[in-house]
Parts: sequence; structure tokens; C-alpha cells
Amino acid sequence: MSKHKFFSKSGDKVTPENLGEAIQQAIEIEIATIPIYLYTYYSINRSPDQDAISGSLAQKLVAKGKTAKEASEIALDLSAEIMVFSNKTGALIMSVAIEEMLHMALSSNLKQALAGRPELVGKSPSVWPACLPGHIPAFDIDRAKLSQDQLMTFLKIESPDPLPDPKMLKAIEYRTIGEFYDMIKTCIDQNDLPFRTFLPQLIEGNGYYNANNIDTVYYDKEHKPHFTNDDGPDSGDLVYIRDKASANKAIDFIVEQGEGSKAPGLNPDGSVNCGAIVPGDFDDPDKKELSHFAKFQEIYCTYKRLNERFVALDIGVNDINQYFVANVAKNPLTKDYPANIAPVSDLLNAVYTYIFVMVEDCYVKSGNTQWETFMFGIHKSMIFILNSICGDIMNLSYTGPDGKEYVVAPTFEDYPFGLLSSPKSQLIDLFNAAVAVYPAISYLGQRIQDLPDAPLHNN
Repeated sequence: MSKHKFFSKSGDKVTPENLGEAIQQAIEIEIATIPIYLYTYYSINRSPDQDAISGSLAQKLVAKGKTAKEASEIALDLSAEIMVFSNKTGALIMSVAIEEMLHMALSSNLKQALAGRPELVGKSPSVWPACLPGHIPAFDIDRAKLSQDQLMTFLKIESPDPLPDPKMLKAIEYRTIGEFYDMIKTCIDQNDLPFRTFLPQLIEGNGYYNANNIDTVYYDKEHKPHFTNDDGPDSGDLVYIRDKASANKAIDFIVEQGEGSKAPGLNPDGSVNCGAIVPGDFDDPDKKELSHFAKFQEIYCTYKRLNERFVALDIGVNDINQYFVANVAKNPLTKDYPANIAPVSDLLNAVYTYIFVMVEDCYVKSGNTQWETFMFGIHKSMIFILNSICGDIMNLSYTGPDGKEYVVAPTFEDYPFGLLSSPKSQLIDLFNAAVAVYPAISYLGQRIQDLPDAPLHNN
């Protein structure tokens, strides 16, 4: 991750002189969360084999003295709980990842309007574990599979309250993302700044970041579908930044979707409040959509409750993630993958990076050209191509540097596109190299050929 001079000393404030740097830091905070949320999402099998889970549980319960009838009833109920939990967890995490992309775009609109074109390409963390730029106290964020530890990291990221740190004796830079955005908001409110409304921004009303899609729907035990996000007008959309009011509206969307308007954070000792399954707050007035913090709080508390049920049965199951979470390594790198896998990972990373290339390109285009880039490029890359490669690559396995066997995972590294040819032409070359070692992805060829040809932009 890039090093920031901003907020390097105690008492630094957002001023008109460093506003552009501050907003860029805000953009990079949003970008830093995207690979960890996506990595954890893809570690989850959202439709595990219920019969296999139920059968295994029944055998363990009978071995512990339950009758076959008792064992079957308990196993059926627990397996159904796992099916709902795995699917709902995936839906909630993906819904947050999509909104982080929205927050990145809102922050980018803010920078375009006030301080210069946003920089997105090459801004994902380059060293793992990473950290949120400027957050005090610092804490590690990892690309890791779903676990209670990983969910605790998510809660720290989205916490509306400062993280407990009894060793902290000096002034701090920013303690919550909301506090950081408030400093930007104060600077905008207290100064007469020119708004560059003549430059392109990503505009509202075009469905660029849809509140719900197939990956954010889950089913309950009665097989009824539920949507994780509210489709109403209060659910959040892009905002065209033209004045102080629209700038404040964009910032309020970001903060309330992440932290909630009144959500209680972590307990003073750093633990999670699980007195109720959803003790957190909503991010919309109609209370139809939970904030990011409350979504992760719900996942964490349900996970904890289910784990406790299994431990109480004393059948040797201490973590339910064994039933629906892939055995992926923590913070894998493409360079650690063998020659029959690395080209596929390179392609995946290039598609991931190309999304940021295309979003940057939208800030030099407007009207139908921008719409086509977004709808036929970014949506196609994110929803179909990237999702497909992530699913395909996880059918493979490898031996990690530690000598252990792992499922191959998407690494979400920035791909270093060269300057001698267009990123799209390099993407096509990477596809040809990947399909040569893994023909199963050949069906993606035409999709990649159809992507818009977006250039790299020097900021």
C-alpha cells in the first residue's frame, strides 16, 4: 500500500491545500477493503451439500449415544441452519463489497469536483498483511477465509466507535472512517471552494451500482428469497457533486452505509455485542437495510451461536466453517502458484485491475460513452468474467510455500499493465496464456474480446 504523508503528525487537519490528498486517501481506504471482502466471499461455498452434512452429523450423534431418530432430527435442523448461514453470509459480504465500490466512486466524484482526477489504478494493497491508510490504532487486514477472526477484522474496519487501545497516549490521526470523512466534510463546509462541475463524474440514476443482484440474494429455511439491500430511494446511489449540499450528501451516504447512523460499536474491551442477533443500526430511514457494521455483527453473532451449539454436542466439531469454507491460504501470491496455475491468476488479477482502469476512464468520458464503458465493461468484468474466473480457479489445488495443500484462491493483486500496448491487448494476451494451461476457461474468450478498450491515464 502506498505510504501517506497526510496525517503523519499529530494535529494535522484537512485544509483547502491538502484536500485533494485527503480525498485520495479516502479513496484508497475504500479500495483497501475491496480485496479482503472479495477474498473472504470467494472462500465460501454458498450451497454446500446438505445431505452430506446431515449424514455426517447423524453418524457423529449416534456415536455419542443419540438414537437414530434423535440424531436425524438434530442433524437435519443443524444442516439447514448451515445452509442458510453460508448462503446469507455470502450475500451479505458481497452486498458490502458492491457498496465499497460505490463508496470508491462517490469519493472519486468528490475529488474530481474539488481537487483533480481520482487515482484508482495500482492503489490496492501491495503488501500483506495490509492496513487502512492512516487508521489509528493500526491493525492488520488480511486476505483470509471466513472465520470469526476475519469477521472481527471486518468489524474493526466498519466500527463507528474508536477501537480500544489502552496503550495510546498521544493524539491520533483518525480513529474511525466516519471521523475521517467528517474532517473532509468540515473543510468543505468552512471554505469557499470552487466546484469543477464541467468535468465528468459518475452520475446517479444509471444503475451503475445496483443495490441487489443475484449474488446478494439468499434463501431462508422455508426457501423464500431475501434481499440484503434496500432497493428504495434511501438505499444510496451515486451523487453528482456540484455544491456543498451534494458533497455532504455523498459523504453521509458513505458513512451511514458503513457505520450506520447510530450503531453501537464494539464493546469497550474490544468484544462484539451479541446480546441480540442484530443489535446494530440501519443505514436508511425506512430501516430496510443494515449498515456494513451491523451486517458483519449479525454474521459474527450467528456464527458464534452456531459454533456454540456444535461444541455443546461434543461431537468433535469446533468450527462450523469446515462444512462450507474452502481451505484457502492466508494472503497467497501469484508467484507462489505453480506454472499450470500462475497464468490463470495473472489473468484474474489483470481483469480485476482493468475494472479500475475503466472506472478511471469514466472520469474523462461523459454521456453515452461513459455509460457504455460502465455497463458493457465494468459490469461485464465484475459480474461475469471476474466471478467466472474466481469460480474456475478454485477448482484447482496446490502446495503452498509452507508445504501444505490449499485450494487455489483469487489473489486480487494489482496487475502491472505495461505502457507499450493497450491494457485490453495485454488482457487478451494473458487470456491466451491462461487458456493454454487451463482450457476450461476458453468460454471467456469472446467476453474479453468484447470489453471496451480503455487506456491508462496519467494523473
